[in-house]
Amino acid sequence: MKTGRTTIAIMGNPNSGKTTLFIKLTGSNQHVGNWPGVTVDRKTGQIHHAGKVVDVVDLPGIYSLSPFTQEEIIAREFVLSDELDGILNIVDATNIERNLYLTMQLIALGLPMVIALNFIDDCRAQGVQIDCQTMSDLLGVRVIPISARHGENMDALLDAVTGTLTPPAHQPDYLHGVGAAIRRVSGLLDGQPLRRASLPFYAEKLLEGDSHVQKTLSLPDPVRHEISHVALSLCSHQNSTDNQMIMADALYDFIEGVVKQCYVRPENPPLTTTERIDRVVMNKWLALPIFALIMCVMFLATFGPIGSTLMDGLDGLIQGRLSPAVESGLLAIGASDWVIGLVCDGIIGGVGGVVSFLPQIVILFLFLSVLEDTGYLARIAFIMDTLLRKIGLSGKSFVPMLMGFGCTTPAVMAARTMENEDDRRMTIMLTPFMSCGAKLPVYALFSAAFFPAHAGLVTISLYVLGIVMAIVAGFILKKTVFRSVSSGFVLELPTYRLPTFKGTVRNMWTRAKDFLTKAGTIIFLMSVLIWLLQNFTPTLGVAENSADSILGAFGQLIAPIFAPLGFGFWQAAVSLLAGLVAKEAVVSTLSVLYGAGGDSAMLATILAGAFSPLTAYCFLVFILLYMPCMSAFATIKREMGGWRWAFGSAAFQIALAWLTAFLIHTVGSLFF
Repeated sequence: MKTGRTTIAIMGNPNSGKTTLFIKLTGSNQHVGNWPGVTVDRKTGQIHHAGKVVDVVDLPGIYSLSPFTQEEIIAREFVLSDELDGILNIVDATNIERNLYLTMQLIALGLPMVIALNFIDDCRAQGVQIDCQTMSDLLGVRVIPISARHGENMDALLDAVTGTLTPPAHQPDYLHGVGAAIRRVSGLLDGQPLRRASLPFYAEKLLEGDSHVQKTLSLPDPVRHEISHVALSLCSHQNSTDNQMIMADALYDFIEGVVKQCYVRPENPPLTTTERIDRVVMNKWLALPIFALIMCVMFLATFGPIGSTLMDGLDGLIQGRLSPAVESGLLAIGASDWVIGLVCDGIIGGVGGVVSFLPQIVILFLFLSVLEDTGYLARIAFIMDTLLRKIGLSGKSFVPMLMGFGCTTPAVMAARTMENEDDRRMTIMLTPFMSCGAKLPVYALFSAAFFPAHAGLVTISLYVLGIVMAIVAGFILKKTVFRSVSSGFVLELPTYRLPTFKGTVRNMWTRAKDFLTKAGTIIFLMSVLIWLLQNFTPTLGVAENSADSILGAFGQLIAPIFAPLGFGFWQAAVSLLAGLVAKEAVVSTLSVLYGAGGDSAMLATILAGAFSPLTAYCFLVFILLYMPCMSAFATIKREMGGWRWAFGSAAFQIALAWLTAFLIHTVGSLFF
């Protein structure tokens, strides 16, 4: 709803610098939520400049206002609503032909608008000269060259968006009869209850045959028939049957004319930094080894001396100082033994046992953030396209699957951009096989306890195994459930750019905050619940032995399921159940059950008596492959469209986890 202040939307293509510009403009005056009814991020903020306040909405990055993806639908519905007063269109100056396609559609909306021509510094470095005034005259919209990354010309942009925004001075006169057709259909729509300035946009969409607009408008039959006649005439004039292609050709012809008049490129431009780097990292022989090397460095930094030292330091702070201090304080006020046990062993032991792994999680996300911000991850998706096609997917599936190394929930949501339904569902089912950050505490605990000399290599082997099992599962699913042909693969390769310190720190803090929030809520509640269930019998008496507790009784009931895998004891079974709520809860549950008080070193010593190296590795394999946490499961249900798909996916993952761990244990028992 309108607040009385001016509201503008930032719109642009993916990788156009939209998020960087949003942060520059709004600073700390931001809020991230979800659009009503959907799980796509809605970022809002405020611009404070020259005594004025402007509300800003950062819309999802899109290529056009055609309703092919959830993001494009959201963007179009918002710009056609009454909530919006103006548009700030950010355009990548280094890739202007593609970016201006969305710009032309936004101009057709007729809303007050300003264009921010981003990466102007990169254009200068390439020897490209841009006449922004001529471009502004041709488009009818003010064009301001900026560098959002370096803050160049931001004052001029702030003056523009907080000043008086003006609508486009004129609508483009497209060739091939398209301009005349748009004007004619706009005239036919003049009597309809539509925003008059946006009539050219509606006219374009109706000429394209946009079914969503046709259903939304509910035009009278005479008007609808007349518009169909205009569309058919346009087809006949162009000797074509595809009006959408005719409209696209007209837009790109106009864009080409604008670029010719405004751009001056050097005749023999030198190779750009991006081109030089791509000659190496996208070489058909070097690409995969370089990617493997980068992953090895990332995991060795996370689980090697750096990550381990930081983890031990935080663990010592929690267990060596915090826990004794709290215990002394409780004793001083005369707290009962059960309260001391609940607080020190249950809460601090459970939550602290997970929080101590925060440094390793931050290091992992530091690497992922840098790789994404530089533009390297898009190259890996392109390289992996050939391999993924062997299991019936495209390189586009690699993007959400790679996001799965961070968190399964947003990774599953990322698959919604895929047009092919079978590709999308198959990608969602394979994404949980990627090791999310929540599994890191479990890997770190067991690898340090059982493989101290090779902890990094053991952890890397789990990540590799997850990828291998995703490939195996892909073959199985393609032969049984999903038999359609994979769709084509089109992916933008952004220019390489150095990540900003502020942006990287912001990403790391966001991930750390999410982890600490989960530790402070879900893990806290799980730790309390586990402690209570462990200390009371089914008759609600105090349990003298944990095996006689409510938790012990239930654990012993399901433990035989895991006996063939080498860990058929109730503590392991209960920790796996806790892992369904949150994978980090496996560590906190084991810490509470074994009375380690959150002391990672003590817990590792206790686990060494319960597991062997072989059974410990089988346990990690099961953690790697079985169904994800409840949050991810609920997202899978929503994205796949029903409980049948969600439970089917979970059953498939659990079965594959059990069979893989059983195979490793059986074969390993022959040698160890």
